Amino acid sequence: MSTDFTSAAQQELDEVYMRKAIALAAQAEADGEVPVGAVLVHNNEIIGVGRNRVIGGCDPSLHAEFEAIRQGAQEIGNYRLLETTLYVTLEPCPMCAGLLVHSRIGRLVYGTPDLKTGAAGSLMNLLQHPELNHQIAITSGVLQADCAVQLSGFFSAQRERKKALKKRLKPNL
Repeated sequence: MSTDFTSAAQQELDEVYMRKAIALAAQAEADGEVPVGAVLVHNNEIIGVGRNRVIGGCDPSLHAEFEAIRQGAQEIGNYRLLETTLYVTLEPCPMCAGLLVHSRIGRLVYGTPDLKTGAAGSLMNLLQHPELNHQIAITSGVLQADCAVQLSGFFSAQRERKKALKKRLKPNL
């Protein structure tokens, strides 16, 4: 995985946009979705936003990245999103990594790695595969602690709900 060395000004901008992605992830969590948010930026202007809607939409493709990229493509009138940056709270999965390559995203900035399904360097790196027609610059770890806490809090609460449900359903002996 390659992490680029950006200027202090770019690092500040990265944090601003990542905070917006974190806010979108909080909206997803409020709806009972895995808290992932995404913001697509072109020329320092937000052209697309997204949050996970997989559960509510009964659609496994309704990841935050898909929503942000669809909006961005509509906004600029082209599926090729060259010179854009996608900010996402969690490292993209293989499905989303494929979308990023096909849409020609210029740069990916993500918060926390996904050790189970990450396709931007943690498990595999589809975004910089030498045999693909497009490679994407990657910056990882932006506001990583904030992104990780949001996700771990969600999954911890999910486990507690499951325990409580099992306890209620367990017959009294």
